[in-house]
Amino acid sequence: MKSYRYKYFKHLLLLGVVISTFLSCSKKLDEVVPQDVISKSEALRDPNAARTLYHGIYGRVRAYAGTFFQLGEMRSDIWADGLFTESVDGGLQNLYRHNISTLNVPFGDWAGFYNLIYNLNNVIKLYPQTPLPDAEKSTALAELYGLRAYVYYNMVRTWGPVPLSLEPIETISNASETYKRRTSADTILIQIKKDIDESLRLFGTTNTLSTGKRVYWSRIASLVLKGDVHIWTATHQNGGAADLTIAKTSLEEVQRLQGASLNLNSNYSDIFDPVKKTNNPEIIFALNFELQQAQLGVFGSFTVNSIQATTLSLSQAPTPTVSSVYPYVNGANRVGLNQAMINRLTSGPADQRISKSFNILYSTAPPHSVRGVLLTKWLGSTSGTTQIFNNDLSIYRYADVLLLLAEAKTKLGEDPSNEINAIRRRAYGTTFPVYVNGSQANNMNAILDEYLREFIGEGRRWWALRRAGDSYVYANINPTYLSPTTQAKLLLPISMGMLNNDPMLTQTPGY
Repeated sequence: MKSYRYKYFKHLLLLGVVISTFLSCSKKLDEVVPQDVISKSEALRDPNAARTLYHGIYGRVRAYAGTFFQLGEMRSDIWADGLFTESVDGGLQNLYRHNISTLNVPFGDWAGFYNLIYNLNNVIKLYPQTPLPDAEKSTALAELYGLRAYVYYNMVRTWGPVPLSLEPIETISNASETYKRRTSADTILIQIKKDIDESLRLFGTTNTLSTGKRVYWSRIASLVLKGDVHIWTATHQNGGAADLTIAKTSLEEVQRLQGASLNLNSNYSDIFDPVKKTNNPEIIFALNFELQQAQLGVFGSFTVNSIQATTLSLSQAPTPTVSSVYPYVNGANRVGLNQAMINRLTSGPADQRISKSFNILYSTAPPHSVRGVLLTKWLGSTSGTTQIFNNDLSIYRYADVLLLLAEAKTKLGEDPSNEINAIRRRAYGTTFPVYVNGSQANNMNAILDEYLREFIGEGRRWWALRRAGDSYVYANINPTYLSPTTQAKLLLPISMGMLNNDPMLTQTPGY
């Protein structure tokens, strides 16, 4: 990590649109109002202006934390029809009930991702022309290619075919120049792989992880993404054993780096602890949240309000009340786990991941019935009498490497037990339930169960089910909401407004 990075990182919240010439593909020119603009001429003249553009990209990526979370989490089985104490969060309910149609589109305008894509495209094109040292430019470009691949990967998993844009928009003479057809999923995934390979080429052989906060993309992050993407294409794009072998090779390269600076934290809660961000060995890449920059406000509906905090208990007794343990938490309780999911997660041997991810909320009055859950993983820290939501949101951590590698091995017909047992050993301690290699279906179900427990509230479960294969999705999602007869809902539709604004767009197949 370059020492100058932190000088600029504190300014990220102020940075919005990167260059004044960019335009969202479905927005009119007069709708694009940048928060802060750095001109192309400034970046080409002043190294610090160029660096500010680069750091600004990370501020823009961070702004999508809620979108990344919802896309990867809320359509899974984790939060479906759970118990909560206040009015329902209707938007999140539509996701976990798959209440999705052309008239009920959960993410319009491609979830705003093209704003981010155009920022990335602008800086990728501009950076080689800046007066920065060549090594610095190469590292920055390596990161940007990795980030662009990650963004497109989220898009293709969500909508399938999406418009492909790799060049910044310099000038626009009429609206028709912004029209773009949807590019096939195969082509998008080929481009994602090209971006990953370019990222790895530019990084060279440098596998250094930051000794500070791991909030910048790295060669290791690109290797993990490569493994993730190739398992996906092996499963969904007929990539077969060839893609699985590439995934396995990439992930094993990361696994061989395991040591003091890259490992599982023995204490699960240390992964998320705001005071343990520096050189956290489990984190590979995370979105950074700090008091004076931005806070992780995504999980407000997974907490509890200050009034109910005095009438809800954290045990089957009148005490302790929520307010006595978390006196400054003040959110809402509009999403929860259902009783079957609570039973599934809390039964069996004590799993530190569960106790350090959420607390069950009980009534303080007999018979102390279950009222909901409080997601404690993201409660941050306190500053005086204020709760500060300053956890970093991980995109990839070392547990991802192990479970992705287990999946690649399983689909290649190999034994994934070493990776599964490494995850379980941390979760349960020395007396962990040892996993023994079984059938491919048994191995995949064991991996998916670890995904369920390991990544509660981290935006992984839906993607794990989807990457495993359609049959695993249908086996885990309530068939009332999603079944083979509603297969189109694996992807999302686009809005009528998008279709009306761009005559070259077509609706997602099946809608």
